[in-house]
Amino acid sequence: MKLNARAVLRIAGLLLLFAVLAPTHVVTKVVFRRSPWPHRFLSAAAWILGVRTRVKGRRPGRGTLLVANHTSWLDILILGGALRSTFVSKDELGHPLIHWLADQNGTVYVKRAHRKGAKDQASAVARALEGAKPVTVFPEGTTGTGTHLLPFRSSLLEAVALAGRGVRVRPVAIDYGDARTQVGWFDEPGSDNVKRILGRRGTLPVTVNVLAALDPALDRKQLTHEARERIAETLRLTSPAHSPIGGER
Repeated sequence: MKLNARAVLRIAGLLLLFAVLAPTHVVTKVVFRRSPWPHRFLSAAAWILGVRTRVKGRRPGRGTLLVANHTSWLDILILGGALRSTFVSKDELGHPLIHWLADQNGTVYVKRAHRKGAKDQASAVARALEGAKPVTVFPEGTTGTGTHLLPFRSSLLEAVALAGRGVRVRPVAIDYGDARTQVGWFDEPGSDNVKRILGRRGTLPVTVNVLAALDPALDRKQLTHEARERIAETLRLTSPAHSPIGGER
C-alpha cells in the first residue's frame, strides 16, 4: 500500500511535533525530574491524525487501574493524551524509537508469553499504581476487528490485590462509532494498517467513556468479567466467551 498525499502531510506533522517537543521534554525531565510533555505529545499526535476525542465520565487520577477495550494502536494516543495514562505493554515493541517513546510515558513492560511469570507481571503493575498516573491494561491482549470484544485475560488484574487498599478499577470503553471497523486492526500487516489510517479522509470522532469504579472487594476474575460486561454494554457489542475470530486466547 502506497502513501497518499494526506498521509505524507500527517507524517510531516508528526515529525515536526517530535522535533519540537522531544528536546523540550528531555530538558524538562533533566531539570525537574518529571515532564508534562509525554501526554501532550500523544494528544497532539492524535489530533494530527484526525482524532477528535471527547471524554465522558470523571477523569481518573493516580492509583487507578483502567481496563479498556483494544481496537487500534490509536488507543494509546487517545488514552495517553486524554486521560494522561501510562500503559502495560509486551516487552517487544519493535522499532527503538517506538520503545523510547513508550519509555518516556512510563510504560510497564511484561512478558505475556511467560505464563509462569504472571505474578511478577501483576507485581510490576501494582508498583506502577503507586505512581502519579493511572495505569491502563488491555486485557484482550491484542487488537480486534472492532465489531465485538475478545475474551479478557484476568492475570494482570491480580495487581489490585497486590497493591492493597485505595486502588480503584474503572472500565474504559473507547467508542469509534461508525468508524470502528475502519480503524480495527486484525489480520492486516501493521504497515498497511498505519498507512491506511494515516491516509484516512476527514476527522475521526472518538468518545472515551470512563465508567464507574468496580467493587474493590471482587477478585481478579470477577473484576475482569464485570469490566468486560460494562464495556460491551456501553459499546453495544457482543462479548462471546471464546474469540469469534479464531486463535488461542
